[in-house]
Amino acid sequence: MTVPNGPQLATLPAEDGSSAVQILQPSGWPLPKGYANGVAADGRIVVTGGVIGWDAEERLADGFVAQVRQTLANIAAILAEGGARPEHLVRLTWYVVDMDEYLANLKELGRIYREILGAHYPAMALVQVVRLVEKAARVEIEATAVIPR
Repeated sequence: MTVPNGPQLATLPAEDGSSAVQILQPSGWPLPKGYANGVAADGRIVVTGGVIGWDAEERLADGFVAQVRQTLANIAAILAEGGARPEHLVRLTWYVVDMDEYLANLKELGRIYREILGAHYPAMALVQVVRLVEKAARVEIEATAVIPR
């Protein structure tokens, strides 16, 4: 009897020991760096709108990297308000106005990401857009988290 090769699943335990998130990594695929190919989760969903890099007084941080830092901090605050933590993230969608600006800052962005959200990498998409609603915004990120039951 042969057993078919199925996806390899990396499971992150929740604080209560239950499975919170499964990272979906098909057999034979190269390991992604800084994101997951897919995520499965069961629980209560927490979703953000498009979050940008401004503070409580709606002042945008100066420059792309600073805006990413503030955006990720804003996402962490929204998650906390909903009872979620960064390790509950299952998806991030990034909208940037300049792909080259994003690519030129990958090392710094990775450091900032790990500093604010840790080493948990959900499924992610990156999209270049012509502009964002706030004209001076350089990045906008939508987040989805699932809190285990």
